[in-house]
Amino acid sequence: MRIHYLTLITIFSIAFPACNAQSQNDEDRAVNEQKVIIYLGADNSYVNEMEDCGAKFKDKGIEKDPFQIFADYKCNLTRVRLWHTPAWYDTLNQGKRYSDFEDVKRTLHRSKEAGMMNLLNYHLSDTWSDPQKQRVPAAWLPIVDNLPILKDSLYNHIYGTLEALGKEQLIPEMVQIGNETNKGILLSPLDDSLNTLDWERNAQLFNIGIKAVRDFEKASGKKILIALHMAAPEEARELLQGYLEHGITDFDVIGISYYWAWHKPTTIPEAVAIIRNMRERNPDKQVIIFETGYPWTLEYNDQASNIINEPHPEYNPPTPEMQLKWLEDLTHASLANGATGVLYWEPAWVSTSCSTPWGKGSHQEHATFFDFENNVLKKGGMNWFGKDYSSSIRSYVHKPLITIDKENKYVDIKTESSENPEAYSFIIFGKNGAEAARGSLKDLEINESKISRYSLEKLDTGSYHLVIAGPDHWIGSLGFTKN
Repeated sequence: MRIHYLTLITIFSIAFPACNAQSQNDEDRAVNEQKVIIYLGADNSYVNEMEDCGAKFKDKGIEKDPFQIFADYKCNLTRVRLWHTPAWYDTLNQGKRYSDFEDVKRTLHRSKEAGMMNLLNYHLSDTWSDPQKQRVPAAWLPIVDNLPILKDSLYNHIYGTLEALGKEQLIPEMVQIGNETNKGILLSPLDDSLNTLDWERNAQLFNIGIKAVRDFEKASGKKILIALHMAAPEEARELLQGYLEHGITDFDVIGISYYWAWHKPTTIPEAVAIIRNMRERNPDKQVIIFETGYPWTLEYNDQASNIINEPHPEYNPPTPEMQLKWLEDLTHASLANGATGVLYWEPAWVSTSCSTPWGKGSHQEHATFFDFENNVLKKGGMNWFGKDYSSSIRSYVHKPLITIDKENKYVDIKTESSENPEAYSFIIFGKNGAEAARGSLKDLEINESKISRYSLEKLDTGSYHLVIAGPDHWIGSLGFTKN
């Protein structure tokens, strides 16, 4: 895969794989830079099933492998969901299971062969996980209230699947622990019916899942980015604070779902303002829009009801051009505010004669990147991948509120003029979320610019994560290593 490099006046530089990007002069490179990829990708978990149901994908009338079509249009990442045991497929259509481990391997292989990277999405359920539903797999239901055994099962599930993928040279570049985990993960039917989030339980589950990935990294020598995924920008901002304050800190990417149809009235400018806020308050985390979608028509091509039916007033009526404009505008705005990618959900879930549990056909054919004959839309979303977003990337100037000196001797914490340092406490988490230190900003040295300085001399060598929080507002977090 060809990789082009861009650099921001920030703490990191950008790699733009297989996209139209230009390099910048070396003198523009910032100190302490690390290479970060801009991800423009697609969740294509349905492709194998659609082909088995008879779908033929075409570009300009010529039948082609769908993964190659996406790669040809400069898509650089495939997201694929993994269900634990989707036995409900046994009585659906031909009785073949999808999004189980064997199907996921097929997707990862096809994506890799086409030259794309992969994101493995652990749904941690036998079926859909989302903000309203986080049901534990049936195999784990007998142990759902036995936290030590449940943690062991989760660890073995994640480590075991990664180990098996490693044997077939299919290790993904990124994994996410859970899907749209606004209410937590691995819930019993009773707990799933409640709108509560048990932070103590979830902290242990998320951290053991993260540990499984880190342990596999160490054993395999392969770097894997770890993501947490939340739906709705407004909710994600609050949930992120909860994760960090409860010691869920050792992850690399904040994933967000943002659809106008479901997250209105949050506009694109409002959504990206939240992204900027997250980046400034958590300078060691990337932010990626993991899911978005926009219809190119409100017509149907089958008997199944469609799930994205409300267009944005400024992108109405839905047309292929409006679908493309939504994606271009969202991507430009997101990258200009510090995001490192945008992913589209199921752009190849076209109509077939097969059924879902809710209807015959697709619930997304009107929001794919293909027309009703399964040809790539001439002026639709498929063209979004290859656009030049370099000007938006370069316009982002990173201004973190928490910084660490080059020699890792102290951390500086900047509060806003309206914030009172005496109202804030800090927590330092060590390995696996264990608390290493705690205190108040008022006990630290504070200069005239309201910058508090925390000395790292009392900490042992190792990796840590600093979280700064207040009673009703927070400053942010930063991961660091004490040498």
